[in-house]
Amino acid sequence: MPVMTEPKLIAGNANQPLAAAIARRMSMHRGMNVGLCETRVERFNDQEIFVEVFENVRGEDMYIIQSTSNPANDNLMELLIMTDALKRSSAARITAVIPYFGYARQDRRAKARTPISAKLVANLLTEAGVDRVLTMDLHAAQIQGFFDIPVDNLYAAPIFALDVQHHFKGRMDDLMVISPDVGGVARARELAQRIGAPLAIVDKRREKAGEVAEMTVIGDVAGKACIIVDDICDTAGTLVKAAQVLTDQGATEVHAYITHGVLSGPAVERVTNSVMKSLVITDSIQPTEAVKNAPNIRIVPTAPMFTQAILNIWNGTSVSSLFETDNLLPIYEGLYST
Repeated sequence: MPVMTEPKLIAGNANQPLAAAIARRMSMHRGMNVGLCETRVERFNDQEIFVEVFENVRGEDMYIIQSTSNPANDNLMELLIMTDALKRSSAARITAVIPYFGYARQDRRAKARTPISAKLVANLLTEAGVDRVLTMDLHAAQIQGFFDIPVDNLYAAPIFALDVQHHFKGRMDDLMVISPDVGGVARARELAQRIGAPLAIVDKRREKAGEVAEMTVIGDVAGKACIIVDDICDTAGTLVKAAQVLTDQGATEVHAYITHGVLSGPAVERVTNSVMKSLVITDSIQPTEAVKNAPNIRIVPTAPMFTQAILNIWNGTSVSSLFETDNLLPIYEGLYST
């Protein structure tokens, strides 16, 4: 696509701090003040969502920054209605920047007479007028195939690798990466390869949905500092139990790196009272005050990566270059020194 205009950013209510951080980073890159488009997103008394964009967007390359996190339905409808407003205002291209893609866990029919809600969301976004999707750590990679438009799926692993190398400097030989279940082995293996650490697996068995009956560690974790890697932490029940099992098996300390900190219900309290020394999450979902104040929860920013991805999409250069840790180091140089 020929470069004719500057990229324009617009944000819903799901994660305003992240949107503002992306705009600040964009201003640094472009050498000009890049702000979020002035927009009114409000609700009528019956909770219908109304959107009004106060700036001219005709012929513009628009980027809507909106996670579809809790409340998932409200945030999804905001995204769809903002897309419709931009489409009807003759925007040249609309990219949905969805740091956390809600409904991604419903990516297949596990039982009879159940929906594939991730596919339904993909259809809704496409029909609303989205031309491209930019997201991070989809729960299932095949969701990209649910779309008939381009989907760029970024990975948190390069950021996590920088964070691990920074915070465990001089102790890298003591680390072991842990997958909390068999299904997450590929994700855990990717981080293990980036930091040169061995891999172990926690095999969990359920007697009924939502209840873990037994956990078995596959691998020798004795004397190791264990790093649990996963994409989503919801109620933190499995995560906390896995940390306890690893400690019982001789791990010296347990940390967790989770991309999307959903952290609903008793999650924060569980993490705070657990044996985990730290839980590291990204800001793909706006953290609550409880999350911010938790003593063993730390948040790493995604704005530098999303800003660079937006610029690469806008000027037609590679987005996959951001999959490499070395390429992210200059972007995150203010946080992680060599």
